[in-house]
Amino acid sequence: MQIERELPPIPIKKARLGNSQKIAPYVFVLPFLLSFAVFFAYPLINAVVMSFQEVLPGEVSFVGVDNYRGLWNEDFGAALFNSSRYTLLTLLLLIPVPMMLAVLLNSKKMPWSNFFRSTLFIPALTSVVVAGVVFRLIFGELDGALMNTILHLFGISSQRWLYSSSLGMFALLVLAGWRWIGINVLYFLSALQSIPGELYEAAEIDGAGAFRKLIRITVPLLKPITIYVVTITIYGGYAMFTESYMLWAGKPSPQNIGLTIVGYIYQQGFQYFNLGLGSAIGIVLLGITLVVSLLQLTLTGMFKKED
Repeated sequence: MQIERELPPIPIKKARLGNSQKIAPYVFVLPFLLSFAVFFAYPLINAVVMSFQEVLPGEVSFVGVDNYRGLWNEDFGAALFNSSRYTLLTLLLLIPVPMMLAVLLNSKKMPWSNFFRSTLFIPALTSVVVAGVVFRLIFGELDGALMNTILHLFGISSQRWLYSSSLGMFALLVLAGWRWIGINVLYFLSALQSIPGELYEAAEIDGAGAFRKLIRITVPLLKPITIYVVTITIYGGYAMFTESYMLWAGKPSPQNIGLTIVGYIYQQGFQYFNLGLGSAIGIVLLGITLVVSLLQLTLTGMFKKED
């Protein structure tokens, strides 16, 4: 007589949360998604809604597009012009100058290169508030101010630096160059050190000089980091506020020569308590930076498929 034995049931292993290959990617990106939702998406949605509202103490009412219509005024025009001009000039300053400095510091013939690298990076460690106060003294209107003292050496009379549109913009550019050139130099240095030395050796065999190697090898291979530096410079240009605020000591600049878009947001939202208009300005600024960045990335070919 044949006895059939019942086989024990095969245990089914339950997939653990941490070991599941399907769930693990979502666990890893969850911190980013939460921080993005809390610190970006939620404030952005609130800002969009608030831009269609009139926010008063204890009272909120929808006003449609009145806040956006209120942007068509001289103050917003001056802020947009100043921010755009500042962004364009910083691009002309903070791209070629750091690139050339990085090429010099990357050269084996350059003495004290490590010293100069650390020296150029020191301004990035300085508080922009402290730097703004110091530069306000440097560009003071008194004869004893540093910039006026330098002008006196060349027989030029003292200037009221922060009372003129062109001179005030010059002061902002000097502050921007002092603060950001060192950081951009490090960006370009890191990219230069990843370029194979064999390319330069082959170019030297073909008789290429220093300038030809710079144009034909260095600059093209620096394109990815150059695009990155251009992108963050555009963002930094339109987002500039503290430098202008500290140069003019938190007071309105003469004829709005130092008013920026972010400064206009601060003025309307926190000084005049017009949060609806301030939100509308912020949304417009977001749109401007988005359009400019997308245009820049399109012109540089970042969206083209590589062959």
